[in-house]
Amino acid sequence: MLTFILVPSVLLGTLAIASACGRPKAAVQLNIRDDGRQVELYQGQWLAVSLEANPSTGYEWERGELDDQILRPMGEPELKPQSDLVRAPGIQAIRLQAVGAGKTTLKLIYHRRWEEGVEPSQTYSAEVTVR
Repeated sequence: MLTFILVPSVLLGTLAIASACGRPKAAVQLNIRDDGRQVELYQGQWLAVSLEANPSTGYEWERGELDDQILRPMGEPELKPQSDLVRAPGIQAIRLQAVGAGKTTLKLIYHRRWEEGVEPSQTYSAEVTVR
């Protein structure tokens, strides 16, 4: 009788551990409401930040502070227009991948790249811990 209870319990425990050690969870999605948030990722997991932008005015989000040994940008930021109108604002998506264990601050600035000595229009940050 004890074997009848013990064997399934051990199997269930082994399955729980195996699934916890398996593939990373889905990508973590952040937006402007998550400014200042603390985020925990696992190595290999993706972080996607989506922020409103209007590059037709010269303003765009650009990466500032970041330890790329922990969190590495993947590809160029992409803009998804909110309408078909010319010069319409959109959502700028920035994708990063957790590549090493540690802590880093993801800092993004919204500015015109060519304007020197001018404070950014907006800033965005998230504290990221990678396990």
